[in-house]
Amino acid sequence: MRIIAIANQKGGCGKTTTSVNLAVALAEKSKRTLIVDFDPQGHSTIGLGYDPDKLSKTIYDALMKAQIGLSNIIVDTKVERLDLAPSNVLLSGAEIELVSVVGREFVLTERLKTIKDKYDICVIDCPPSLSLLTLNALVASTDVIVPVQVHYYAMEGLKQLFETAGIIREHLRPCEVKILGLLLTFVDKTTLLSKQTQKQMREYFGDLVFDTVIHRSVRLAEAPSTGEPIFTYAPESRSAAEYRALAEEIINGKTSTEQKVNGEASVEQIINDEALSEQKIEGQALVRRQ
Repeated sequence: MRIIAIANQKGGCGKTTTSVNLAVALAEKSKRTLIVDFDPQGHSTIGLGYDPDKLSKTIYDALMKAQIGLSNIIVDTKVERLDLAPSNVLLSGAEIELVSVVGREFVLTERLKTIKDKYDICVIDCPPSLSLLTLNALVASTDVIVPVQVHYYAMEGLKQLFETAGIIREHLRPCEVKILGLLLTFVDKTTLLSKQTQKQMREYFGDLVFDTVIHRSVRLAEAPSTGEPIFTYAPESRSAAEYRALAEEIINGKTSTEQKVNGEASVEQIINDEALSEQKIEGQALVRRQ
């Protein structure tokens, strides 16, 4: 079973939106898919039509109670070939409880082994932090997709996430997790800053950036409030087409080819360059107002 973590310690970059819609797109392509909601906020659970507060068992139970197998908490979704391991706020307690557990970094890995023959792909929606939960998700994964909002503030956490993946591979064997790709989200083709950010990301990270980008979309933002993925809420929308293209790229076009950027300063250089660009744009606007 291929396990893909959707991770970025920065919130608001489209992790849950990507987790839900990528999982649906993979299921559409005849892949037996499991989405693990590993965020105590339970947004993937909500996005697939469940009320987190009304669930009798969640991923917390499977994680912290060995006698409750992962298969016992998995629920069906309205999408054929897609199942959900739901979450709610109880998962936040696992952060404290796992601290005293021997081999705490491998708990999710062990739970996923029990269902590995049932699914082709597992997508993990990670919390917006480099916490013990996120560490469990990364250790359990074969690949990581990093959604990145096209704004210079979004670049600040990339260096730390890259370093964390490297540390995991070095010290937590047999884990071989790799960065599968950076997914540009909230792309707005009408703004200069968005265009500059895309260009700089591709210049610095090369093939590590997915060809597919996810544009800012009202319908994509509305879909979670109805408990539906974009594929049922607006099946003919551009957003649906983009997530289908992303799934196709993952299945056929992109392998884990984590590339070195030009030294550790590269991410910082992107941040600095884009900060200067935004200051320049703001300065030009101020001159026009005067």
